[in-house]
Amino acid sequence: MTRSRPPAPVDLNDAGVFGDGIPHDAFAVMRAADGLSWTEADDRVGAGFWSVTRHRDVLTVSRDPDTYSSAVGHIQIYDIDPDALDARASMIDLDPPVHTRLRRLVSAAFTPRRVQGYRAGIRRRVRRALDELERNGSGDWVSTVAAPIPIGVICDLMGVPEDDHGYLIELSDHLVAGTANEPLEPTAYGNTTDLRLLPFNSPAAHAMASYALDLADRRRLEPTDDLVSALTAAEIDGERLTDDEVANFFRLMIFAGNETTRSAMAHLPLQLQQFPEVLAALMTDRSLLGAAAEEVVRYSSPILYFRRTLTRSATLSGTELEPGDKVVMWYASANFDPAALDEPLAFRLDRSAPAGSGAGHVGFGGGGVHHCLGASLARLELVELLDEVLTRGTRFGEVGRPRYVESNFVNGIERLDVAVGR
Repeated sequence: MTRSRPPAPVDLNDAGVFGDGIPHDAFAVMRAADGLSWTEADDRVGAGFWSVTRHRDVLTVSRDPDTYSSAVGHIQIYDIDPDALDARASMIDLDPPVHTRLRRLVSAAFTPRRVQGYRAGIRRRVRRALDELERNGSGDWVSTVAAPIPIGVICDLMGVPEDDHGYLIELSDHLVAGTANEPLEPTAYGNTTDLRLLPFNSPAAHAMASYALDLADRRRLEPTDDLVSALTAAEIDGERLTDDEVANFFRLMIFAGNETTRSAMAHLPLQLQQFPEVLAALMTDRSLLGAAAEEVVRYSSPILYFRRTLTRSATLSGTELEPGDKVVMWYASANFDPAALDEPLAFRLDRSAPAGSGAGHVGFGGGGVHHCLGASLARLELVELLDEVLTRGTRFGEVGRPRYVESNFVNGIERLDVAVGR
């Protein structure tokens, strides 16, 4: 066992490292190294951190929240002050039992059985998006297909009016911009809150909170069958959620329900171009659609990482860890670990192990209490999109060079021009 600090081969604090997608070569070097790789302290993000790049280690960290905490130091690489921890905390930033109680408030809306009831609404949105793209014969896949479908679906669940969906896409994009290299304009959207107190250090978090509280006020007067109405009526230990808790819940649901599925969908034309045999196989056997959706998520790894902080001493891959150490689970590496997945750089429809099982991908997390709440919904959206592409006989012609979102947190695509036909 060792406390030596073998350096990571690239600066993982730098969003530019992900400017052309996942840096597979760098992660391969890190997986092959003895122990965990180390990234030194940085003036912008704070203390250095250990990178967890092997599949088995990601599972270990994910499934032991008592040792590897989400709440002690929050879930992103950069350090924040104690008062900011309290101000920014949402369900994803908390540990059991608080996390468990909060998750219970919304989990019923995301059970596999309940999610199946959303199928018709998802299919309508898929058809509308593909109709627009096909009418033009070409266009930006992201703004036409990948962005409007998931934001529309999660906004329907939350009770957000259709006319406001575009505004929330804009705000979600601006949240992600907080993980880029360049600082944001602090007063955007009329923000007067210190950015360090806002999720992603983004003024869009202020705007999204303001929107959430306005919608919550309307739902208190006229409740409907949506999640915002449920949140305004919910109680924990006999007390209603505070305004901050409602706002944090709303931001999390919009971001997680939109950005991750959008990023997975955005990669689909690239994957079908690189692996044309996949579309041919699906045309022959649509029972493979579920496996295809899992591979879309694994291959795109929409969320590149989550961080945990040590609450007690532990040893991981021979590296001795101490209380307060930061460990960063790189899902984008674990999803391509040849020790866990055969031919990880291939897009295969015969990966039968369920996600998070110990043998499957970790695109929805590595299991445990923080496994993705919306995984069933994301799967269904991807299946419906693929199924409609097959039903129409849509064919992708030229697929342009993707313009990636500048982020070391989200593996998003800002623009992807495609040509389509039948």
